[in-house]
Amino acid sequence: MILFWAQWLPMLSDAGGKVRKVYGVFDENNGVETRGRFIIDPDGIVQGYEILTPPVGRNVNETIRQLQAFQLVRETEGAEATPSGWRSGKPTQKLGIDLVGKVWEVWKTDQAFD
Repeated sequence: MILFWAQWLPMLSDAGGKVRKVYGVFDENNGVETRGRFIIDPDGIVQGYEILTPPVGRNVNETIRQLQAFQLVRETEGAEATPSGWRSGKPTQKLGIDLVGKVWEVWKTDQAFD
């Protein structure tokens, strides 16, 4: 299962190959698909994606973190941003002219790590 915006949906299978070709994750030369992850918002807009070669797996925890971040940004109508390493419950940044040139005063690089 995968969390799609605010709903749990089964992971998709693409037996016919249409989806992998539309999203460009099919390697025509080798006849295999690469590993693709697409975060699509309720309006049908791709907000994020990741494409990896077949031997490298995706990180489900990172996908969930990104979904939570996109949900928060949508809920605040873009008034808040999630800095690098943000996790649910960690501070966000209030976007605006007051933040310009001062990001390093309110966010430290050690906050990007657990």
